[in-house]
Amino acid sequence: MAVIAGPGRFEESAAAALGLALLTLWVGTRRGVAVHSLEALTVGYFGVLAVLGLLAPDTVIDWLQLWAGELSNIVLAVFAVGTLIARRPFTMAYAKDTTPPEHWDTDAFRRINFAITGAWAGAFVVSAVAGGIGDAVLGDNDNFWTAWIIPIGAVVFAASFTEFYPDYAMAETNSWAGTIDWLPPFVTITGIVGWVSDEVSDTVGIALIVVGVLGSIAVRRFLPEPVKATEPR
Repeated sequence: MAVIAGPGRFEESAAAALGLALLTLWVGTRRGVAVHSLEALTVGYFGVLAVLGLLAPDTVIDWLQLWAGELSNIVLAVFAVGTLIARRPFTMAYAKDTTPPEHWDTDAFRRINFAITGAWAGAFVVSAVAGGIGDAVLGDNDNFWTAWIIPIGAVVFAASFTEFYPDYAMAETNSWAGTIDWLPPFVTITGIVGWVSDEVSDTVGIALIVVGVLGSIAVRRFLPEPVKATEPR
């Protein structure tokens, strides 16, 4: 929706997002993947936006066009936090797809999913706050930093944490490097994209690239590589 959205294109972006959500749901069910609450929320949310895009007055469309990004992240954050309060972290449903049933009721399984769901809830909150600053403070809902870099960085962190944390929690790796090894390449890419697109000055773009490259070297040199445990801890 964010990619397609633009002045006068709210209806098209909402309809495209709904279509993609339905397509993803259909492909998953065809492959035997269970429908989880997050997919249902996604379809319902974009369905409501699509209907509003067709029926709402122009004033409502203008408001949604400005705040839809923040609203989306707020809905996701409330959903994630709600599953934590209900003690049913939404990531648990996905974890059960790949974890043997005998682990589902263990404390470790629950603890891991509470942590991962918390990471995603935090990412959604950061994205919503960043977008709100872009819209309300900067008056720019397509700001390079608040609309793109910060929200994407938050999601990349949550995805990296999702992949890293289970092994760490089960003592299958002894390094926290997995939580930050994504950051230096992300800084480098930010510098390249910002420089090429003229969203940042030459000085800032080059500085970000240099910092990212040096950060990658530092991570490889000073942080231990994840090592699989050889004996119980």
